Amino acid sequence: MNISKPYRTVILTGLLMPMTLFILGCYNGVMQTIYRAGIIHQSSVAGINYYQGLTMHGVINAIVLTTFFAVVFGHVTVSYYLKREPPKLTYQISMLLMVVGTLMDLVAMLTGKAQALYTFYAPLKASPFFYVGTALLIVGSWIAFFGWIKIWYSWKKENPGKRMPLAILGTFVNFSIWLVATLPVAYETLVILTPWSLGWTDSINVPLTRMLFWMFGHPLVYFWLLPAYVAYYTILPKVAGGKLYSGNAGRLAFLLFLILSMPVGVHHQFSEPVFTPGTKLWASLLTYAVSIPSFMTAFTVAASLEYAARKRGAKGVFSWMWKLPYFEVDRYLFGYFICGLILFIFGGLSGIVNASYTLNQLVHNTDWVPGHFHMTVAGPVILVILGMSLYMYSTVSGKALKFKTFAVMVPYVWMVGIAFLSHGLMSGGLMGEPRRTNLGLSYTNPDSPLFNHHFVPTTTTTLVGGIIMGIAAILYFIVFFATAMGKRVNEPQLILPESEELHEEKDIPLLLTMKPWLILMIVLVMTTYVPALISIFKYSKAVPNKFQPDSPQNLQK
Repeated sequence: MNISKPYRTVILTGLLMPMTLFILGCYNGVMQTIYRAGIIHQSSVAGINYYQGLTMHGVINAIVLTTFFAVVFGHVTVSYYLKREPPKLTYQISMLLMVVGTLMDLVAMLTGKAQALYTFYAPLKASPFFYVGTALLIVGSWIAFFGWIKIWYSWKKENPGKRMPLAILGTFVNFSIWLVATLPVAYETLVILTPWSLGWTDSINVPLTRMLFWMFGHPLVYFWLLPAYVAYYTILPKVAGGKLYSGNAGRLAFLLFLILSMPVGVHHQFSEPVFTPGTKLWASLLTYAVSIPSFMTAFTVAASLEYAARKRGAKGVFSWMWKLPYFEVDRYLFGYFICGLILFIFGGLSGIVNASYTLNQLVHNTDWVPGHFHMTVAGPVILVILGMSLYMYSTVSGKALKFKTFAVMVPYVWMVGIAFLSHGLMSGGLMGEPRRTNLGLSYTNPDSPLFNHHFVPTTTTTLVGGIIMGIAAILYFIVFFATAMGKRVNEPQLILPESEELHEEKDIPLLLTMKPWLILMIVLVMTTYVPALISIFKYSKAVPNKFQPDSPQNLQK
Protein backbone atom coordinates (compact mmCIF):
# COMPACT_ATOMS: atom_id res chain seq x y z
CA MET A 1 0.00 0.00 0.00
CA ASN A 2 1.04 3.63 -0.50
CA ILE A 3 2.17 5.49 2.58
CA SER A 4 1.79 9.14 3.56
CA LYS A 5 4.86 11.28 4.10
CA PRO A 6 4.27 11.91 7.87
CA TYR A 7 3.74 8.19 8.49
CA ARG A 8 6.82 7.33 6.43
CA THR A 9 8.88 9.85 8.40
CA VAL A 10 7.79 8.31 11.72
CA ILE A 11 8.60 4.78 10.58
CA LEU A 12 12.03 5.72 9.20
CA THR A 13 12.82 7.71 12.36
CA GLY A 14 11.81 4.71 14.45
CA LEU A 15 14.31 2.59 12.54
CA LEU A 16 17.18 5.05 12.11
CA MET A 17 17.42 6.43 15.64
CA PRO A 18 17.65 3.16 17.62
CA MET A 19 19.93 1.62 14.99
CA THR A 20 22.31 4.57 15.41
CA LEU A 21 22.28 4.07 19.18
CA PHE A 22 22.80 0.33 18.59
CA ILE A 23 26.36 1.22 17.51
CA LEU A 24 26.99 2.42 21.05
CA GLY A 25 25.24 -0.65 22.47
CA CYS A 26 27.40 -3.03 20.40
CA TYR A 27 30.61 -1.16 21.23
CA ASN A 28 29.96 -1.45 24.94
CA GLY A 29 29.03 -5.13 24.53
CA VAL A 30 32.40 -5.90 22.96
CA MET A 31 34.13 -3.83 25.65
CA GLN A 32 32.41 -5.95 28.31
CA THR A 33 34.04 -9.09 26.92
CA ILE A 34 37.44 -7.36 26.79
CA TYR A 35 37.19 -6.20 30.40
CA ARG A 36 36.03 -9.60 31.63
CA ALA A 37 38.73 -11.54 29.77
CA GLY A 38 41.35 -9.63 31.76
CA ILE A 39 42.71 -7.71 28.77
CA ILE A 40 41.92 -4.48 30.62
CA HIS A 41 42.85 -4.19 34.31
CA GLN A 42 41.18 -0.86 35.03
CA SER A 43 37.74 0.54 35.74
CA SER A 44 37.27 2.72 32.66
CA VAL A 45 38.36 3.27 29.06
CA ALA A 46 37.85 6.41 26.92
CA GLY A 47 35.90 8.10 29.70
CA ILE A 48 33.31 5.32 30.03
CA ASN A 49 33.63 3.15 33.12
CA TYR A 50 32.70 -0.52 33.26
CA TYR A 51 29.26 -0.15 34.87
CA GLN A 52 28.39 2.89 32.77
CA GLY A 53 29.12 0.81 29.67
CA LEU A 54 27.22 -2.17 31.04
CA THR A 55 24.17 0.04 31.63
CA MET A 56 24.34 1.47 28.10
CA HIS A 57 24.75 -1.99 26.58
CA GLY A 58 21.72 -3.36 28.41
CA VAL A 59 19.39 -0.35 28.18
CA ILE A 60 20.09 0.48 24.51
CA ASN A 61 20.05 -3.10 23.22
CA ALA A 62 17.36 -4.64 25.42
CA ILE A 63 14.95 -1.74 26.00
CA VAL A 64 15.44 1.09 23.50
CA LEU A 65 16.11 -0.94 20.33
CA THR A 66 13.48 -3.58 21.07
CA THR A 67 10.76 -1.05 21.99
CA PHE A 68 11.32 1.07 18.90
CA PHE A 69 11.33 -2.01 16.69
CA ALA A 70 8.16 -3.44 18.24
CA VAL A 71 6.36 -0.13 17.62
CA VAL A 72 7.63 0.27 14.04
CA PHE A 73 7.00 -3.38 13.15
CA GLY A 74 3.55 -2.99 14.71
CA HIS A 75 2.87 0.10 12.58
CA VAL A 76 3.89 -1.74 9.41
CA THR A 77 2.08 -4.98 10.29
CA VAL A 78 -1.19 -3.41 11.41
CA SER A 79 -1.30 -0.96 8.49
CA TYR A 80 -0.43 -3.64 5.92
CA TYR A 81 -3.13 -6.08 7.02
CA LEU A 82 -5.82 -3.48 7.74
CA LYS A 83 -4.92 -1.34 4.70
CA ARG A 84 -5.06 1.94 6.62
CA GLU A 85 -2.81 4.18 8.68
CA PRO A 86 -3.32 4.86 12.41
CA PRO A 87 -4.52 8.34 13.42
CA LYS A 88 -1.78 10.84 12.65
CA LEU A 89 -1.92 12.33 16.14
CA THR A 90 -1.25 8.97 17.82
CA TYR A 91 1.76 7.91 15.77
CA GLN A 92 3.38 11.34 15.86
CA ILE A 93 2.91 11.89 19.61
CA SER A 94 4.04 8.31 20.22
CA MET A 95 7.31 8.77 18.32
CA LEU A 96 7.93 12.21 19.85
CA LEU A 97 7.65 10.84 23.40
CA MET A 98 9.82 7.84 22.59
CA VAL A 99 12.54 9.99 21.02
CA VAL A 100 12.53 12.53 23.86
CA GLY A 101 12.55 9.79 26.51
CA THR A 102 15.39 7.96 24.82
CA LEU A 103 17.49 11.13 24.53
CA MET A 104 16.94 11.78 28.24
CA ASP A 105 18.13 8.24 29.03
CA LEU A 106 21.13 8.67 26.74
CA VAL A 107 22.20 11.94 28.39
CA ALA A 108 21.90 10.36 31.84
CA MET A 109 23.97 7.34 30.80
CA LEU A 110 26.67 9.28 28.93
CA THR A 111 27.17 11.67 31.86
CA GLY A 112 27.51 8.79 34.31
CA LYS A 113 24.27 9.63 36.11
CA ALA A 114 22.64 6.29 35.32
CA GLN A 115 24.75 3.31 36.32
CA ALA A 116 21.82 1.32 37.66
CA LEU A 117 22.29 -1.39 34.97
CA TYR A 118 19.53 -2.79 32.79
CA THR A 119 17.81 -4.00 36.00
CA PHE A 120 17.24 -0.49 37.33
CA TYR A 121 15.83 -1.27 40.78
CA ALA A 122 17.03 -0.17 44.22
CA PRO A 123 19.42 0.07 45.91
CA LEU A 124 21.35 1.29 42.86
CA LYS A 125 20.21 4.82 42.12
CA ALA A 126 20.06 6.68 38.82
CA SER A 127 19.33 10.29 37.99
CA PRO A 128 15.60 11.21 37.95
CA PHE A 129 16.28 12.22 34.35
CA PHE A 130 16.80 8.54 33.54
CA TYR A 131 13.64 7.36 35.28
CA VAL A 132 11.43 10.01 33.65
CA GLY A 133 12.99 9.31 30.25
CA THR A 134 12.27 5.61 30.57
CA ALA A 135 8.67 6.39 31.52
CA LEU A 136 8.27 8.61 28.43
CA LEU A 137 9.60 5.84 26.20
CA ILE A 138 7.03 3.45 27.66
CA VAL A 139 4.10 5.87 27.46
CA GLY A 140 4.97 6.63 23.85
CA SER A 141 4.69 2.94 22.98
CA TRP A 142 1.27 2.80 24.68
CA ILE A 143 -0.05 5.61 22.49
CA ALA A 144 1.00 3.75 19.33
CA PHE A 145 -0.98 0.72 20.54
CA PHE A 146 -4.08 2.84 21.21
CA GLY A 147 -3.91 4.10 17.61
CA TRP A 148 -3.88 0.52 16.28
CA ILE A 149 -6.89 -0.41 18.42
CA LYS A 150 -8.83 2.49 16.89
CA ILE A 151 -8.23 1.43 13.29
CA TRP A 152 -8.85 -2.23 14.20
CA TYR A 153 -12.39 -1.43 15.38
CA SER A 154 -12.90 0.65 12.26
CA TRP A 155 -11.78 -2.27 10.08
CA LYS A 156 -13.95 -4.70 12.04
CA LYS A 157 -17.07 -2.61 11.42
CA GLU A 158 -16.38 -2.62 7.70
CA ASN A 159 -15.55 -6.34 7.63
CA PRO A 160 -18.07 -8.10 9.90
CA GLY A 161 -17.47 -11.81 10.31
CA LYS A 162 -13.86 -11.71 9.13
CA ARG A 163 -11.19 -13.22 11.35
CA MET A 164 -8.54 -11.05 12.92
CA PRO A 165 -5.41 -11.66 10.80
CA LEU A 166 -2.84 -13.80 12.59
CA ALA A 167 -0.20 -11.05 12.46
CA ILE A 168 -2.63 -8.58 14.05
CA LEU A 169 -3.46 -11.06 16.80
CA GLY A 170 0.23 -11.56 17.55
CA THR A 171 0.83 -7.82 17.64
CA PHE A 172 -2.17 -7.12 19.88
CA VAL A 173 -1.23 -9.96 22.24
CA ASN A 174 2.30 -8.57 22.45
CA PHE A 175 1.19 -5.04 23.29
CA SER A 176 -1.48 -6.26 25.72
CA ILE A 177 1.31 -8.04 27.63
CA TRP A 178 3.45 -4.91 27.34
CA LEU A 179 0.69 -2.59 28.59
CA VAL A 180 0.02 -4.69 31.68
CA ALA A 181 3.71 -5.40 32.38
CA THR A 182 4.79 -1.77 32.12
CA LEU A 183 2.22 -0.51 34.63
CA PRO A 184 4.17 -1.79 37.68
CA VAL A 185 7.52 -0.55 36.34
CA ALA A 186 5.98 2.84 35.54
CA TYR A 187 4.76 2.99 39.14
CA GLU A 188 8.20 1.93 40.37
CA THR A 189 10.08 4.56 38.36
CA LEU A 190 7.70 7.50 38.78
CA VAL A 191 6.22 6.98 42.25
CA ILE A 192 9.04 5.26 44.14
CA LEU A 193 12.42 5.76 42.44
CA THR A 194 12.09 9.31 41.08
CA PRO A 195 11.19 10.96 44.45
CA TRP A 196 13.94 8.88 46.10
CA SER A 197 16.44 9.95 43.44
CA LEU A 198 15.44 13.61 43.91
CA GLY A 199 16.05 13.32 47.65
CA TRP A 200 12.41 13.83 48.56
CA THR A 201 12.31 10.50 50.43
CA ASP A 202 15.04 9.08 52.65
CA SER A 203 13.91 5.46 52.73
CA ILE A 204 12.99 2.82 50.19
CA ASN A 205 11.60 -0.72 50.20
CA VAL A 206 14.19 -2.58 48.11
CA PRO A 207 12.31 -5.92 47.77
CA LEU A 208 9.23 -4.01 46.59
CA THR A 209 11.18 -2.25 43.83
CA ARG A 210 12.71 -5.54 42.75
CA MET A 211 9.33 -7.25 42.58
CA LEU A 212 7.79 -4.38 40.60
CA PHE A 213 10.71 -4.46 38.18
CA TRP A 214 10.47 -8.21 37.60
CA MET A 215 6.72 -7.94 37.05
CA PHE A 216 7.97 -6.09 33.97
CA GLY A 217 11.40 -7.65 33.48
CA HIS A 218 10.33 -11.15 32.54
CA PRO A 219 7.25 -10.32 30.43
CA LEU A 220 9.69 -8.01 28.64
CA VAL A 221 11.33 -11.17 27.28
CA TYR A 222 8.11 -12.06 25.46
CA PHE A 223 7.72 -8.46 24.29
CA TRP A 224 11.11 -9.00 22.64
CA LEU A 225 10.18 -12.41 21.26
CA LEU A 226 6.64 -11.98 19.95
CA PRO A 227 7.51 -9.71 17.00
CA ALA A 228 9.94 -12.46 15.99
CA TYR A 229 7.18 -15.04 16.39
CA VAL A 230 4.86 -12.94 14.22
CA ALA A 231 7.58 -12.93 11.57
CA TYR A 232 8.15 -16.70 11.93
CA TYR A 233 4.47 -17.48 11.43
CA THR A 234 3.48 -14.90 8.82
CA ILE A 235 6.67 -14.05 6.87
CA LEU A 236 9.20 -16.91 7.10
CA PRO A 237 7.12 -19.56 5.27
CA LYS A 238 6.69 -17.15 2.35
CA VAL A 239 10.39 -16.23 2.30
CA ALA A 240 11.28 -19.94 2.34
CA GLY A 241 8.98 -20.55 -0.64
CA GLY A 242 6.25 -22.46 1.20
CA LYS A 243 3.12 -21.98 3.29
CA LEU A 244 2.25 -21.82 7.00
CA TYR A 245 1.49 -25.32 8.25
CA SER A 246 -1.20 -24.27 10.75
CA GLY A 247 -2.69 -20.86 11.46
CA ASN A 248 -4.69 -22.18 14.42
CA ALA A 249 -1.48 -23.41 16.06
CA GLY A 250 -0.13 -19.87 15.76
CA ARG A 251 -3.26 -18.38 17.28
CA LEU A 252 -3.15 -20.79 20.22
CA ALA A 253 0.54 -20.09 20.77
CA PHE A 254 0.00 -16.32 20.88
CA LEU A 255 -2.94 -16.64 23.28
CA LEU A 256 -1.00 -18.95 25.58
CA PHE A 257 1.73 -16.33 25.73
CA LEU A 258 -0.94 -13.80 26.70
CA ILE A 259 -1.97 -15.71 29.82
CA LEU A 260 1.42 -17.14 30.85
CA SER A 261 3.91 -14.31 30.20
CA MET A 262 2.98 -12.02 33.10
CA PRO A 263 2.91 -14.15 36.27
CA VAL A 264 6.38 -15.75 36.02
CA GLY A 265 8.69 -12.89 37.05
CA VAL A 266 9.08 -14.21 40.59
CA HIS A 267 11.42 -16.90 39.28
CA HIS A 268 14.05 -14.14 39.06
CA GLN A 269 13.76 -13.81 42.83
CA PHE A 270 14.05 -17.45 43.95
CA SER A 271 17.04 -16.54 46.11
CA GLU A 272 15.12 -13.91 48.08
CA PRO A 273 13.71 -15.07 51.45
CA VAL A 274 10.87 -12.53 51.39
CA PHE A 275 8.70 -14.80 49.20
CA THR A 276 7.07 -17.97 50.50
CA PRO A 277 7.93 -21.41 49.07
CA GLY A 278 4.39 -21.70 47.71
CA THR A 279 4.74 -18.52 45.65
CA LYS A 280 8.07 -19.73 44.27
CA LEU A 281 6.66 -23.16 43.39
CA TRP A 282 3.71 -21.57 41.54
CA ALA A 283 6.05 -19.30 39.59
CA SER A 284 8.22 -22.30 38.71
CA LEU A 285 5.25 -24.28 37.38
CA LEU A 286 4.05 -21.35 35.29
CA THR A 287 7.56 -20.88 33.89
CA TYR A 288 7.57 -24.49 32.70
CA ALA A 289 4.12 -23.91 31.18
CA VAL A 290 5.24 -20.87 29.18
CA SER A 291 7.64 -23.10 27.24
CA ILE A 292 4.64 -24.90 25.67
CA PRO A 293 3.82 -22.23 23.03
CA SER A 294 7.50 -22.15 22.08
CA PHE A 295 7.54 -25.92 21.52
CA MET A 296 4.36 -25.53 19.46
CA THR A 297 6.02 -22.84 17.39
CA ALA A 298 9.11 -24.98 16.83
CA PHE A 299 6.94 -27.78 15.41
CA THR A 300 4.73 -25.51 13.27
CA VAL A 301 7.63 -23.53 11.80
CA ALA A 302 9.66 -26.69 11.14
CA ALA A 303 6.68 -28.25 9.34
CA SER A 304 6.27 -25.08 7.26
CA LEU A 305 9.96 -25.12 6.32
CA GLU A 306 9.85 -28.82 5.41
CA TYR A 307 6.91 -28.13 3.10
CA ALA A 308 8.87 -25.31 1.45
CA ALA A 309 11.94 -27.51 0.99
CA ARG A 310 9.92 -30.36 -0.54
CA LYS A 311 8.40 -27.88 -2.98
CA ARG A 312 12.01 -27.14 -3.97
CA GLY A 313 12.62 -30.83 -4.69
CA ALA A 314 13.81 -32.22 -1.35
CA LYS A 315 13.59 -36.00 -0.82
CA GLY A 316 14.19 -38.27 2.16
CA VAL A 317 13.59 -37.79 5.86
CA PHE A 318 16.18 -35.15 6.70
CA SER A 319 17.56 -33.94 3.38
CA TRP A 320 14.89 -31.23 3.21
CA MET A 321 16.99 -29.24 5.68
CA TRP A 322 19.62 -28.63 2.98
CA LYS A 323 17.15 -27.47 0.32
CA LEU A 324 16.24 -24.19 2.00
CA PRO A 325 17.42 -20.79 0.63
CA TYR A 326 20.21 -20.20 3.15
CA PHE A 327 22.45 -18.04 0.97
CA GLU A 328 20.13 -16.65 -1.71
CA VAL A 329 20.70 -12.91 -1.99
CA ASP A 330 17.09 -12.16 -2.95
CA ARG A 331 15.89 -14.05 0.14
CA TYR A 332 18.39 -12.58 2.60
CA LEU A 333 15.70 -12.47 5.31
CA PHE A 334 15.78 -16.26 5.52
CA GLY A 335 19.26 -16.28 7.06
CA TYR A 336 18.24 -13.89 9.83
CA PHE A 337 15.18 -15.99 10.67
CA ILE A 338 16.78 -19.44 10.53
CA CYS A 339 19.89 -18.45 12.51
CA GLY A 340 17.65 -16.96 15.16
CA LEU A 341 15.63 -20.17 15.34
CA ILE A 342 18.75 -22.32 15.68
CA LEU A 343 20.02 -20.16 18.55
CA PHE A 344 16.63 -20.16 20.22
CA ILE A 345 16.67 -23.95 20.55
CA PHE A 346 19.54 -23.60 23.01
CA GLY A 347 18.20 -20.39 24.53
CA GLY A 348 14.88 -22.06 25.32
CA LEU A 349 16.42 -25.21 26.77
CA SER A 350 18.81 -23.24 28.99
CA GLY A 351 15.85 -21.11 30.10
CA ILE A 352 14.06 -24.19 31.41
CA VAL A 353 17.04 -24.67 33.75
CA ASN A 354 16.32 -21.26 35.26
CA ALA A 355 12.73 -22.31 35.97
CA SER A 356 13.84 -24.98 38.43
CA TYR A 357 14.19 -23.67 41.98
CA THR A 358 17.11 -25.96 42.83
CA LEU A 359 19.02 -25.51 39.56
CA ASN A 360 18.35 -21.78 39.73
CA GLN A 361 20.25 -21.67 43.02
CA LEU A 362 23.28 -23.09 41.22
CA VAL A 363 23.33 -20.57 38.36
CA HIS A 364 21.79 -17.50 40.04
CA ASN A 365 23.87 -14.34 39.51
CA THR A 366 26.48 -16.26 37.54
CA ASP A 367 27.43 -15.85 33.89
CA TRP A 368 25.05 -18.68 33.04
CA VAL A 369 22.23 -16.10 33.12
CA PRO A 370 23.60 -13.66 30.49
CA GLY A 371 24.76 -16.69 28.49
CA HIS A 372 21.16 -17.88 28.40
CA PHE A 373 19.54 -14.58 27.52
CA HIS A 374 22.11 -13.76 24.84
CA MET A 375 20.90 -16.97 23.16
CA THR A 376 17.37 -15.53 23.22
CA VAL A 377 17.72 -11.75 23.02
CA ALA A 378 20.81 -11.63 20.81
CA GLY A 379 19.52 -14.71 18.95
CA PRO A 380 16.03 -14.66 17.42
CA VAL A 381 15.13 -11.22 18.79
CA ILE A 382 18.09 -9.20 17.51
CA LEU A 383 18.43 -11.18 14.28
CA VAL A 384 14.78 -10.62 13.33
CA ILE A 385 15.18 -6.94 14.29
CA LEU A 386 18.26 -6.65 12.07
CA GLY A 387 16.74 -8.45 9.09
CA MET A 388 13.34 -6.78 9.23
CA SER A 389 14.88 -3.34 9.82
CA LEU A 390 16.77 -3.69 6.54
CA TYR A 391 13.62 -4.84 4.77
CA MET A 392 11.34 -2.17 6.21
CA TYR A 393 13.81 0.68 5.72
CA SER A 394 14.38 -0.31 2.11
CA THR A 395 10.70 -0.69 1.19
CA VAL A 396 9.33 2.26 3.17
CA SER A 397 12.07 4.63 1.96
CA GLY A 398 12.07 3.33 -1.62
CA LYS A 399 15.86 2.84 -1.48
CA ALA A 400 17.61 -0.25 -2.84
CA LEU A 401 19.43 -2.47 -0.36
CA LYS A 402 23.21 -1.98 -0.58
CA PHE A 403 25.97 -4.60 -0.16
CA LYS A 404 23.59 -7.54 -0.41
CA THR A 405 26.39 -10.07 0.03
CA PHE A 406 27.22 -8.55 3.41
CA ALA A 407 23.52 -8.63 4.28
CA VAL A 408 23.47 -12.38 3.63
CA MET A 409 26.68 -13.00 5.61
CA VAL A 410 25.72 -11.09 8.76
CA PRO A 411 23.35 -13.60 10.45
CA TYR A 412 25.73 -16.54 10.02
CA VAL A 413 28.73 -14.63 11.37
CA TRP A 414 26.57 -13.34 14.23
CA MET A 415 25.35 -16.88 15.03
CA VAL A 416 28.93 -18.19 15.27
CA GLY A 417 29.79 -15.29 17.57
CA ILE A 418 26.81 -16.00 19.82
CA ALA A 419 27.76 -19.68 19.99
CA PHE A 420 31.22 -18.81 21.34
CA LEU A 421 29.98 -16.00 23.59
CA SER A 422 27.16 -17.94 25.23
CA HIS A 423 29.20 -21.13 25.58
CA GLY A 424 31.93 -19.18 27.37
CA LEU A 425 29.45 -17.41 29.63
CA MET A 426 27.42 -20.50 30.56
CA SER A 427 30.50 -22.68 31.09
CA GLY A 428 31.98 -20.04 33.35
CA GLY A 429 28.68 -19.67 35.15
CA LEU A 430 28.63 -23.36 36.04
CA MET A 431 32.00 -22.79 37.75
CA GLY A 432 30.68 -19.81 39.70
CA GLU A 433 31.89 -17.04 37.40
CA PRO A 434 29.94 -13.96 38.58
CA ARG A 435 27.86 -11.84 36.23
CA ARG A 436 27.98 -8.02 36.09
CA THR A 437 31.42 -7.98 37.76
CA ASN A 438 34.49 -6.31 36.22
CA LEU A 439 36.57 -9.48 36.25
CA GLY A 440 39.56 -7.61 34.82
CA LEU A 441 40.04 -5.96 38.21
CA SER A 442 39.70 -9.19 40.15
CA TYR A 443 39.23 -12.80 39.00
CA THR A 444 41.06 -12.54 35.65
CA ASN A 445 43.77 -10.17 36.86
CA PRO A 446 46.95 -12.15 37.74
CA ASP A 447 48.01 -9.36 40.10
CA SER A 448 44.83 -9.64 42.15
CA PRO A 449 44.55 -11.93 45.21
CA LEU A 450 41.17 -12.98 43.77
CA PHE A 451 42.70 -14.28 40.52
CA ASN A 452 41.07 -17.55 39.41
CA HIS A 453 42.83 -19.33 36.54
CA HIS A 454 39.71 -21.47 35.92
CA PHE A 455 37.94 -18.40 34.57
CA VAL A 456 40.61 -17.63 31.95
CA PRO A 457 39.51 -20.19 29.28
CA THR A 458 35.81 -19.33 29.64
CA THR A 459 36.27 -15.55 29.55
CA THR A 460 38.62 -15.95 26.57
CA THR A 461 35.96 -17.97 24.75
CA THR A 462 33.46 -15.21 25.55
CA LEU A 463 35.93 -12.64 24.20
CA VAL A 464 36.30 -14.54 20.90
CA GLY A 465 32.51 -14.60 20.57
CA GLY A 466 32.25 -10.90 21.33
CA ILE A 467 34.83 -10.01 18.69
CA ILE A 468 33.09 -12.15 16.05
CA MET A 469 29.75 -10.51 16.91
CA GLY A 470 31.46 -7.13 16.66
CA ILE A 471 32.62 -7.98 13.13
CA ALA A 472 29.08 -9.03 12.19
CA ALA A 473 27.74 -5.77 13.64
CA ILE A 474 30.22 -3.72 11.55
CA LEU A 475 29.13 -5.53 8.38
CA TYR A 476 25.51 -4.90 9.26
CA PHE A 477 26.02 -1.19 9.93
CA ILE A 478 27.75 -0.85 6.53
CA VAL A 479 24.67 -2.35 4.86
CA PHE A 480 22.08 -0.42 6.87
CA PHE A 481 23.63 3.04 6.71
CA ALA A 482 24.74 2.69 3.09
CA THR A 483 21.12 1.88 2.27
CA ALA A 484 19.87 4.80 4.39
CA MET A 485 22.21 7.23 2.60
CA GLY A 486 21.38 5.91 -0.87
CA LYS A 487 19.10 7.51 -3.42
CA ARG A 488 15.43 6.64 -3.72
CA VAL A 489 14.95 4.35 -6.71
CA ASN A 490 11.48 2.95 -6.03
CA GLU A 491 8.12 4.29 -4.92
CA PRO A 492 7.90 4.05 -1.09
CA GLN A 493 5.64 1.15 -0.17
CA LEU A 494 4.34 -0.37 3.03
CA ILE A 495 4.48 -4.06 2.20
CA LEU A 496 5.31 -7.39 3.85
CA PRO A 497 5.86 -10.93 2.57
CA GLU A 498 2.57 -12.64 3.46
CA SER A 499 2.41 -16.40 4.04
CA GLU A 500 -0.63 -18.36 2.96
CA GLU A 501 -1.94 -21.13 5.21
CA LEU A 502 -1.41 -24.67 3.94
CA HIS A 503 -4.70 -26.03 5.30
CA GLU A 504 -8.12 -24.40 5.35
CA GLU A 505 -8.71 -24.97 9.05
CA LYS A 506 -12.00 -24.88 10.88
CA ASP A 507 -12.64 -21.75 12.91
CA ILE A 508 -12.35 -22.34 16.65
CA PRO A 509 -14.33 -19.57 18.43
CA LEU A 510 -12.03 -19.57 21.47
CA LEU A 511 -9.07 -18.71 19.22
CA LEU A 512 -10.87 -15.82 17.54
CA THR A 513 -11.32 -13.57 20.55
CA MET A 514 -8.93 -12.23 23.18
CA LYS A 515 -11.55 -11.41 25.83
CA PRO A 516 -11.63 -14.71 27.81
CA TRP A 517 -7.85 -14.95 27.56
CA LEU A 518 -7.44 -11.46 28.96
CA ILE A 519 -9.65 -12.39 31.92
CA LEU A 520 -7.62 -15.55 32.54
CA MET A 521 -4.43 -13.50 32.27
CA ILE A 522 -5.62 -11.18 35.06
CA VAL A 523 -6.61 -14.16 37.22
CA LEU A 524 -3.18 -15.78 36.85
CA VAL A 525 -1.42 -12.49 37.58
CA MET A 526 -3.48 -12.16 40.77
CA THR A 527 -2.69 -15.73 41.88
CA THR A 528 1.01 -14.92 41.76
CA TYR A 529 1.31 -11.30 42.78
CA VAL A 530 -1.35 -10.95 45.48
CA PRO A 531 0.51 -13.51 47.67
CA ALA A 532 3.81 -11.94 46.61
CA LEU A 533 2.65 -8.47 47.67
CA ILE A 534 1.34 -9.83 50.96
CA SER A 535 4.78 -11.34 51.59
CA ILE A 536 6.53 -8.09 50.65
CA PHE A 537 4.54 -6.02 53.15
CA LYS A 538 4.70 -8.72 55.82
CA TYR A 539 8.41 -9.53 55.69
CA SER A 540 10.03 -6.29 54.45
CA LYS A 541 9.75 -2.56 54.99
CA ALA A 542 11.20 0.69 53.74
CA VAL A 543 14.60 1.37 55.29
CA PRO A 544 16.82 4.48 55.28
CA ASN A 545 18.96 4.44 52.14
CA LYS A 546 20.90 7.29 50.60
CA PHE A 547 23.04 6.62 47.57
CA GLN A 548 24.86 8.64 44.96
CA PRO A 549 24.14 7.68 41.34
CA ASP A 550 27.80 6.68 40.85
CA SER A 551 28.21 4.61 44.04
CA PRO A 552 26.27 1.85 45.82
CA GLN A 553 27.71 2.88 49.20
CA ASN A 554 24.98 3.69 51.71
CA LEU A 555 25.49 7.26 52.92
CA GLN A 556 22.85 7.04 55.63
CA LYS A 557 24.42 7.34 59.06
